[in-house]
Amino acid sequence: MRLYLVQHGDALPKDVDPDRPLSDRGRDDIQRLTDWLSSHSVRIAEILHSGKTRAEQTAEILRPLLETRGKLCEGRGLAPNDSPEAFLRQMRHSEKDTLVAGHMPFVARTISQALTGAPDRQLVHFLPGSIAGVERSDDASWRLFLFARPEFISRET
Repeated sequence: MRLYLVQHGDALPKDVDPDRPLSDRGRDDIQRLTDWLSSHSVRIAEILHSGKTRAEQTAEILRPLLETRGKLCEGRGLAPNDSPEAFLRQMRHSEKDTLVAGHMPFVARTISQALTGAPDRQLVHFLPGSIAGVERSDDASWRLFLFARPEFISRET
């Protein structure tokens, strides 16, 4: 099982729009990420988002990665300060490759919890539009197999 964690794309400031939708740059970064993942034949069974506008818009742009019968939905426990331990417990028995469009610090804390058991040990530096991927091995441990930030994803895939 593979778990992809994506920090939502760059969003408008709260004083411009209190709902904080994606900015033009944020939409562009996530579209490039979608194209890049597609070019590497990444297919996802499920895309979860927090329900916040910027995360939901990020998930919608990533929708083409869904398998034929895959689903996109609002997940529980994906708010910025929710527990990565609780989320990983929910994922313990899943066999579906899943992508989460979420927020800081949740995405970084979840990667750290999966890899070290310590959510506050920052292992990777997420920026808006970044992705990290971990895969669960047969012994139920997690291993990092992917990390990329928008500046490293080519405009030409």
